[in-house]
Amino acid sequence: MSEAMITCRNLKKNYGKQTVLKEIDLTLEEGKIYGLIGRNGAGKTTLLSILSAQNPATNGEIDLNGERIWENKEALKEICFSREITPTSSGMGVANYKVKDYLRIASVYFPYWDGEMAKRLVEEFGLDKKKRMSKLSKGMLSMVTIIVAMASKAKFTFLDEPVAGLDVVVRERFYRLLLEEYTETGRTFVVSTHIIEEAADVLEEVIIMDKGRILLKENTQELLESCFHVSGRGDLVDEAVKGYETHHPESIGRSKSVMVRTKPGQNPPKGEGITVQPMSLQKVFVGLCGEGA
Repeated sequence: MSEAMITCRNLKKNYGKQTVLKEIDLTLEEGKIYGLIGRNGAGKTTLLSILSAQNPATNGEIDLNGERIWENKEALKEICFSREITPTSSGMGVANYKVKDYLRIASVYFPYWDGEMAKRLVEEFGLDKKKRMSKLSKGMLSMVTIIVAMASKAKFTFLDEPVAGLDVVVRERFYRLLLEEYTETGRTFVVSTHIIEEAADVLEEVIIMDKGRILLKENTQELLESCFHVSGRGDLVDEAVKGYETHHPESIGRSKSVMVRTKPGQNPPKGEGITVQPMSLQKVFVGLCGEGA
């Protein structure tokens, strides 16, 4: 049996005269954990809302196994987009719902809903089911987001800023839960987050967005193994990085630093008087999308 995949081609989204997504081509394969990262306004939430048919595209096609997703009940059974919740979110109308009511509605909406898992996670997170959503802290609202995503049991599950407002202990519990569920079920997860370093170890592939476009989609470990931070005296750095793909150069006096990305089979730069260091995913992201990159 072939693996499921979501494919979008030439995806574009306009809000009035503003183009938010530009010519997006993307394939999400079954059985992977993707990290979706980008600066504020890069288009991450808009992309996930379109991939889950919560928002119409201006142009382009989105398929699940060759079947259009838009207004396709069978395809949408396999997709959950558990977006960041705020009680005053426009059009969501969740402020007066109690937690138990919100989860009950979710159980009706998602056909593979796991009520026992939802109950266990409510207890584990210490949520008061009788509390109204408008009375929950930002962290508690994130817990509800996580519970809906996990208990949905959807084959393709998208989480938008799932750890916003959570303390470090609960964030670690979320990442363990994510890995446990992935290992047990083989579900596909796309996690949009600004807390990059914490998530890096659990992300099999990373998708970096910049200004409405997909900048890259690559295996996380392979990306990190190809990126280096080169620093030293400016003229020595310039000489060492000739012939390399470079990003985000910075100069202070006579010193210079730059991000280098090697091609397959290409060795890292070397030379007297320079320092070459590996880079974290967060540093790679800043190198590719930061000011001056």
